[in-house]
Amino acid sequence: MKLPRQERNKMALTVEHVSYIYDPDAPLSHKALDDISLTIPEGQFIGVIGHTGSGKSTLMQHLNGLVKATSGHIYYGGRDIDARDYDKKELRSKVGLVFQYPEHQLFEVDVFSDVCFGPKNLGLERGEVERRAREALAKVGVPEELYDQSPFDLSGGQKRRVAIAGVLAMQPEILILDEPTAGLDPKGRREILDQIRQLQTQTHITILLVSHSMDDVAEYVDRIIVMNGGKIVYDDIPRKIFKCYRELEKMGLGAPQVTYILHTLKENGLPVDTDITTIQEAADSIMQALDSFRITGP
Repeated sequence: MKLPRQERNKMALTVEHVSYIYDPDAPLSHKALDDISLTIPEGQFIGVIGHTGSGKSTLMQHLNGLVKATSGHIYYGGRDIDARDYDKKELRSKVGLVFQYPEHQLFEVDVFSDVCFGPKNLGLERGEVERRAREALAKVGVPEELYDQSPFDLSGGQKRRVAIAGVLAMQPEILILDEPTAGLDPKGRREILDQIRQLQTQTHITILLVSHSMDDVAEYVDRIIVMNGGKIVYDDIPRKIFKCYRELEKMGLGAPQVTYILHTLKENGLPVDTDITTIQEAADSIMQALDSFRITGP
């Protein structure tokens, strides 16, 4: 059943019963998405997790019109994005998608020119293009001394930031990041994710973070969508999602490391909160439990 138009308008993005079949007429056709329904309100920071082949990247490519659903509908601002008169170029400026290893898409002679490319193609005046580029580079923490450098001379983490800035310069209302920390070392991964969280906190932009790392999504996002076999199997806050860690293990996912540590401590008699998902919360719970032991004894 379709949502009434007045209900769709309250949501940034609405997915209604979307299915997608690869090569539907071929003998080895494959259903990558199976009856997906989903609402994405404005301003949320959402994690999308699932093992390879679960359908998460395919779903993300539907959200800005790169792939058309075999059946079902996707609405942005209350309008069907597959309608004949819908402007897909406008959609992609509002729903920005940063692919895995986005630095492979860098091609300009210097960092600043690369970030200017997107807004320039929107037909904006030069002054506005450059203003947006500077603002986007600042948001992802790229210092001005790198603006004139070739993007190919940067470190992996710096290239990733520049690629994200190129999408931000188009001022999207929704930012989709498909495995933005893939291939980075732990320090680089933490820096990128901290920057993304700061961006979301400051601008209230809607962010969808696609990841296979349970620790990353547990630490940063407000809501988690779990995909398996082309379906959404869970959609809730992190605490409730990781209560089902045994079920997640059966899907090849598991839970954050803190979940396992806290359960082990609880099984050995320390009264910790096993629903906690972040490192800081875990540390606080452990200290509180140890303090209670010191006061009352085991």
